[in-house]
Formats: sequence, C-alpha cells, structure tokens
Amino acid sequence: MRIEQHAEGGVFRQPGEKLFLEIERGLKVYFVYALVLSLFRILFIAGMTEYMLPETGTGDVFTALWRGFRLSMQTAGGFALAVFAPAAVLSLVSDTAAKYVLRILHGIGLLILSIGFIGRFPYYRQFHSGYNQLLFNTANDDVWALFLSLVYEYNLPLRFAAACLLAYVLWRLSTAFIEWEMPLQSLSGTALWVCRGVTVVGIGFLVQLSVFGGSFGWQTAVDWENAGVTRDPLLNEAVLDDAQAVYRGYTMNHRLLACNGLDFTTDEVRRLAAKLANRPADTDDLDVYLTRTAKGGKIEKPKHIFVIIGESFANWPLLSKYKELHIADGTREIINGSDSAYCSSFLPNGGATISAVTGITTGFADANLYLTTMPEAFAEPYSTAPAPQFKELGYTTEFWYAGPASWERIGAFVKAQGYDRFYSEGDIGDVPRSVWGVDDEYLYAKILNTVKADEAGLHVILNVSNHSPYGIDVEGKGFDKEKTRQALPQNAREDEELLRELGHYWYADRELSKFIKDAKKKFPDSLFVIIGDHADRYNIQKTPPTYERFTVPFIMTGKGVRQYMLPEQAAGSQIDVMPTIIELIAPEGFTYHALGQSMMKNKYGVNYMLWVTENAIGKADTVPLVPESFDGRSTPASINEEALQDYINAIRSISWYRAKYGPILDETKLIGRE
Repeated sequence: MRIEQHAEGGVFRQPGEKLFLEIERGLKVYFVYALVLSLFRILFIAGMTEYMLPETGTGDVFTALWRGFRLSMQTAGGFALAVFAPAAVLSLVSDTAAKYVLRILHGIGLLILSIGFIGRFPYYRQFHSGYNQLLFNTANDDVWALFLSLVYEYNLPLRFAAACLLAYVLWRLSTAFIEWEMPLQSLSGTALWVCRGVTVVGIGFLVQLSVFGGSFGWQTAVDWENAGVTRDPLLNEAVLDDAQAVYRGYTMNHRLLACNGLDFTTDEVRRLAAKLANRPADTDDLDVYLTRTAKGGKIEKPKHIFVIIGESFANWPLLSKYKELHIADGTREIINGSDSAYCSSFLPNGGATISAVTGITTGFADANLYLTTMPEAFAEPYSTAPAPQFKELGYTTEFWYAGPASWERIGAFVKAQGYDRFYSEGDIGDVPRSVWGVDDEYLYAKILNTVKADEAGLHVILNVSNHSPYGIDVEGKGFDKEKTRQALPQNAREDEELLRELGHYWYADRELSKFIKDAKKKFPDSLFVIIGDHADRYNIQKTPPTYERFTVPFIMTGKGVRQYMLPEQAAGSQIDVMPTIIELIAPEGFTYHALGQSMMKNKYGVNYMLWVTENAIGKADTVPLVPESFDGRSTPASINEEALQDYINAIRSISWYRAKYGPILDETKLIGRE
C-alpha cells in the first residue's frame, strides 16, 4: 500500500500533518483578526478620551473592552473564514497558489479594517456615533458633493494613505506569523495526537463562541443591540468594532426600508388616533381623526409667509450661557423684538436634513419610512400635506432650496406633495457656492428679487451654508474669530475646526437676520417662521447635555406676532410648524388635516429618538420614560408618563400607517409585513 504525500516548500508531508498545518494557519488568521480588532478598539478609546463622560471609570473601560472582545470574536470568525477558506480549498490543488491567495485576501481584509478604523475618528466627531444607518443614505444623497466634502474637510487622500500604510504594516507582521510553523515535529507521536485532539475540541468551542458573539448560546450572546452596557456613550460605541457597526447600520436601514421598525396593530393605531383627536374611536378612516377646525386667526392674514429651515441651525448658541460667543447676535435681536415669539423646547424631525424636509412637506414624523423613495409619496399629496391646504387659504406655494434639485429627489418630491413651484441652485445663477449649494446671501437675494409683492405666497426656504466642508471665507466676511476664541473655554481655544464651524453659524445667523430685516421692509405684511433642520453637528463640549445637543429653535416674527403667543409650557417638533401657522392665520371654521398641533397649545415634542417638554427631555424608546434636565445635572421635572407615552405612540403609529398604507385602517394590509 502506498502512503500519499504532499510537497510544500520542498518538504513532503503526510496527509494528516498537512491537514493539521492548514488548521493551524486558520487559527492564526482568526487570532490575528481578533487581535487587530481589539487593538483598534483600544486605540480608538485612547484617542477619543475627550468624548468620555467625567464620571466614567477604569471599570467602565475594561467592561467595554471585554464585551467588545467577545463581540469581535464573531467578526474575527467572519474575516478568518473569508480569508482562509478559499486558500484552504485551493491548497488541495496547489500549495503555492494557496499561499498567495491567502496573502492577497488577508491584505484586502486588513485594508478594509484599517480604512474603517481611520475613518471612525472623524465619523464619531461628526455624529457622536460609530458607523450607523446614515452610511446607507449615501445613494440618496449628492454623492459628488459628499465626496468633495470628504476630500476637503476630512483629508480623504491623506487618511486613505494612512489606512494603506497601516494595513501594510499589519500585513507584513501578521503574514510572517501566519506562515511560521509551530515546532510540533519534536513531539512524540502520542503527545502530537493529544495536541491535535485538543486543538480540534478547541476549534469546536471557538466556532460556537464566534457564532454567538463570545457566548455558548443565544441567551447570553453579545450583539450590536445589547452591546452598550456602560454608562458612557463613547464606550458603548467602542464595543462595536467597525464591521459590527456597519452591520448595525445595514440592519437599521433594512428595517427602515421594510417598515418593520414599528409594530402597531390597526386597533392600537385607531385607539391612539382617537385619543390624539380627543374623539371616540368609531371609524377606520384615519383622516377623520386628523381633521382639525381652526379656532380663528390670531393675527391679520399676512400676504407672505416665509418658513426658513436653517442648515444645522441648532438652538444651543441662543442660550444665554453662550451669548459671549457672538455667533447668534442677529437671531437674538429677532427673538427680543416685540413682534416675535420664541420656543426653545423644540425638536427636529430627525437627525438629517431630509427628515426636516419630509416633516414640513408631508406633516408626518420620522417613522422608519424613507418617504422620498416611496411610490406612495409621489402618487398624490398626503391629506396632511400643507401645500394644498395653504392653496385653499389663497396662497401660491413655492419651495426654495440652495442645492441641486436631484438631492434626495427633493424637487420631484415637494412638487408631488403639492407645491406650485420649486427653485434650486440652477435657478439662482452663477454665484459663489459650496459643494452643497449656493451661499446663503445669494439665495436670499434671489428670493427677494423673485417674490412678487402682490401675489400671496407660502415660501419654504432651505439653505446650506452652515454645512461641511465649511469652506466660506467667514473671516473675510467679518467674523471676528479671535473674539470668539477668547469666549471659548480654555481647552477649546486652539480647536481651529470648531472655530471654523462657529464662524459658519455666525455667517448663517448674519445672513438670516439681514434677510428678515430686508424682507420686512419690502414685504411688511409678512409672517416669518425660523427653525433648524437638525442640530447634533458641533458643540463646545465634547459630551453636551442631550438638550443642547439635539434641540433647534422655533421662532415666529412679523406683523401681528407677540411674545405672549407662545406660552411658557409650549413644546413641539417640526410637524407642528404648519398647524401653528394655520391656527395663527386661518378664519374660524376652516377645516384642515394635520397630525401635529399648534405650538400655541402643544406641550410635547417628539421625533424618531427623543421627546421634549417645557423643562425636560428624554429618549423616546425607554420604558419607563426617563426625564433629563436641560442642563443634564439638576433634578429633572416630573412628567405625565401615560399621556406622554400615548402621544409618542400616536405620532409614530399614525405617521407610519397613514404614509405607507393609506387612510383606511385595515389589518389585512399588515399581513406578511416584515
């Protein structure tokens, strides 16, 4: 009988020895990826300590590292399988080819992880999160503008080069380790077989640990949904390696597109809609519950209504503690005017500009639906869409966007929701602009020159200047950077990136206030509403209170407006903007459809993530709801748990069902829903 032998590097091996050698290599590949992922986690935490909470201790760090290591066993297993399996199969034919395939695939794997690692730092600084759902919004965004922003603001070529260098160093070191053969030949036959047996059993345990995220069963498995157990947001994000973070984003995006992030029955939607409308639950027609009757105008009906959605126009610069920064002086002057009213307990519809657009144009809250991609949103305006209802009040409706009409299909979307006219950067002319659109001053100038004084109109305006890559020469336009620098805390004064961002807020504020002054002179019979599209892009503190991080302002100004019109207990979100205007100007008895409420009586604001009242804020998905004070330190005010929870669920469930399935509640429409 002939014993088959295999040659590798000129050495002939028995089949059993060759098999064990391949197993040995596979284990080495696995441990390399587990080690690299853990190293990246440690370096990320060490490099981002300024974002950790002051009360975070060493125990929290070790908890995050241990839990992250367990979760990364799953990631390491996936990479090891993708790298090693093709090479192992190829080794049956050619050992030399298998060696080169393993090297190539291993290099690709390390490059992917290195790119993710290098990119995670600026991503977290921008979004206070590891990679998330926003990654998968890229296809709907302006890809070229996004690319240029990455190049100019985040030094994409340099970061990519650094990732390549890092991957190469890791590849050289780890390849030498993987191809090094452990000196097992010196072991006796019995000892060698014992070693091999232990290895096989160990592989079985390792596979199980990898499948279940560092556990032997799903009951105690670590996954992205239960990974964050520390009290520190940075550490909770660090638990997820980059591959797990991307998987989280993919899963959340899939839920969004499949509408399976919400789980309400039609009976629940009916009950909540009835409670919101303060009427019996006696019909399956949601539009009945959404019907409102105006109480009668509070001001004389204006000729023009301007709704200005400011890019990244957060509320925190308007707080008194930040007055000395002098980046919001123009808006402060507007707020302090006798013809203005201001609410600081106000939430955006979501964490991105498109959520503000959909909230304003449809009247729906963000409910795990991507409305600008849904055929239902293009078939006809929703009953709650404001544009057709303002037409009934005698207004032409137009939407002004400083960027391209193709962004998020915004041009087609707002026209599908009933707007008469849509203007984008192509209509404004050859003027200075960033990759996202024309500078604010030129957008406002075009509006002032285009709006017809004698044609009653609703004008929604979305600007873009306060957006990365923050390329406007704000110092050349008058921004006193050194004055703002001196007003910053000592540890932030050398942060040039922050100063550039604050300078762009100053520019947005200056141009906004100038536009309103000019428009009031040219169109004295006008109403202006100012909101931000979202906040959460930059703050002075690395770990700001939730209130400062997420809220945006709600400001009304113009003929007939008075400060007392918004009561002290007022709170709301972007779905409440248009109902507020209608109740302010519409004649008594005018019927309209809206999910939101007038800010003149509303006490709650809610979005996809948070709720807010006059003096407390909190996460919307906790049970029970946990209030947090605005400063994040003092004792928060008490809340009516049941009423607030019903309000949150009503806003979400109606926004979800009505937008996706139409006005009639029908349980059969939910059959087969993911």
